[in-house]
Amino acid sequence: MRLFHSLALSVCIALAVPAQAQDAETLADIRQELTVLNVEIQKLKRELSTTGAPATNLVGDTVLERVTAIEAELQRITSKTEQLDHRVNRVIADGTNRIGDLEFRLVELEGGDISQLGETSTLGGDEEATAPDEVVPEDSTTGEELAVGERSDFEAAAQALTDGEFAAAAEKFALFNETYPGSPLAAEAALQRGKALDGLGDTREAARAYLAAFSGNASGPQAPQALFELGSALGRLDQQEQACITLSEVGVRFPVSPVVNEAEAERVKLACP
Repeated sequence: MRLFHSLALSVCIALAVPAQAQDAETLADIRQELTVLNVEIQKLKRELSTTGAPATNLVGDTVLERVTAIEAELQRITSKTEQLDHRVNRVIADGTNRIGDLEFRLVELEGGDISQLGETSTLGGDEEATAPDEVVPEDSTTGEELAVGERSDFEAAAQALTDGEFAAAAEKFALFNETYPGSPLAAEAALQRGKALDGLGDTREAARAYLAAFSGNASGPQAPQALFELGSALGRLDQQEQACITLSEVGVRFPVSPVVNEAEAERVKLACP
């Protein structure tokens, strides 16, 4: 809310000069308004800093209940982000119009040619172009850009898994997600790390990795496989009830996925009701 309190203050500043006094404005008055407006913009930037730990409610008795809670929280955050995005766009449009008005008045006072005024720059400036050495071509599976080394690091981890070097693969995939937080390949890296841990016989940690892969992107291309692997791992950990529930969710959530047949076969194997 402080962001919009600052915005309200900025608007008040822009409207601070009474209509009847505008004709008597001096060049110094307008420059002062621009200076104050710039200070308020800097205050808005500081609103991007966090003020404390987020309050979330992600409790649940089962794995799927916790995943559902995570999904609900993501939906809430997404909705809030969209609302803020809309309001910020309105701030930008209003601020840009007001700056354009100040530029017009400034040129008029200085005796300049108003007809030569160009289009006012968007408040905040245009989005900076990414330097060529900061990204590589987008990932074909996600359509998102990858940082330099991101693709090669992922492929190195995948090659270690293919070669049966499970310990190295698990370490490389874990390091990948630490090095590239929020990567479009993060969920896939967690899924493949789970398979590497399975190869090492560490079923418990593998289950955690599969859960991370699914909850990281519950609608992504790797989600059906991650959910199946999670259910299968829970079965191997003798958590039959949760395993059966998890495996049944594969068909419910992803009815057209080819993984559904594997999930049903696993349910038969576990003698699920």
